[in-house]
Amino acid sequence: MRVAVVGATGMVGEVMLQVLAERNFPVTELIPVASEKSVGKEIEWKGTKYKVVGLETAVAMRPDIALFSAGGETSLAWAPKFAEAGTTVIDNSSAWRMDATKKLIVPEINASQLTKDDKIIANPNCSTIQMVLVLAPLHAKYKIKRVIVSTYQSITGTGVKAVQQLENEYAGVQGEMAYKYPIHRNAIPQCDSFEANGYTKEEMKLVKETKKILSDNSIAVTATAVRVPIVGGHSEAVNIEFENDYELNDIRAMLQQTDGVVVQDDLDAFSYPMPLFAEGKDAVFVGRIRRDESQANSLNMWIVSDNLRKGAATNTIQIAEYLVAHQLV
Repeated sequence: MRVAVVGATGMVGEVMLQVLAERNFPVTELIPVASEKSVGKEIEWKGTKYKVVGLETAVAMRPDIALFSAGGETSLAWAPKFAEAGTTVIDNSSAWRMDATKKLIVPEINASQLTKDDKIIANPNCSTIQMVLVLAPLHAKYKIKRVIVSTYQSITGTGVKAVQQLENEYAGVQGEMAYKYPIHRNAIPQCDSFEANGYTKEEMKLVKETKKILSDNSIAVTATAVRVPIVGGHSEAVNIEFENDYELNDIRAMLQQTDGVVVQDDLDAFSYPMPLFAEGKDAVFVGRIRRDESQANSLNMWIVSDNLRKGAATNTIQIAEYLVAHQLV
């Protein structure tokens, strides 16, 4: 299995390499790919050094799978070239997610949609992945009418520049700004750029991607996405209105049986999800599960996950694992 990692020197690319090693993905040849300024640099993976190559070189090497995490413009320009060369692309940018001809995949939910003909596969937004993994079994049983989500998102979702900004601010050092405002001791109610409707792109990703992954355009979703000075993962306060009533114990039991979800919901022991404990883990953690007493058939919960792992790298590699296991690549 010849595997290219496009964006290998970036924050998500480095985690992809780490997860490939941890999960013993069957790599026979690793092809680290990055922008021209990084070509020729060496990276080490599983005790072996590899030279970073450019995109044209990587296409010519015809990898079996290319894991993309190099931004939307790169994906739009280069994913089709890899696909034409016979490579299956799994793309972590927003470039292809809402393309009607491309699958948007969270393996535990909808990997069965994949076929050999899918040469460009979209990986959902990090904040969407952790939410829909919890929503999917609940929707199947109770049918979700509406979701209200407020996110508390890690600066790692912005990238290395944001982490450096926070570290500079901690140290009282003037430096390059990833955000318009300081992030230390602050919460910025803007993730990504604003759209004409007053929502940010991040908020609209939660709206649109949820409907596509759950294959149900009738679900009403509204979101507020906030950047907070956290590095361990994204947190979400989620309010769900169902068509049908439920029992809280049934909700907990169902989520305890959901692959990839860990329930942390013991108030007596002060057990609930936090980025502090989610960092470096692949699970989606859910807790503070309680009835919304202001509205019939409604539920509140708190969902946390490491956005660089299940929210990006791990989900991408789980898609690749499914393709290999089902001989679709």
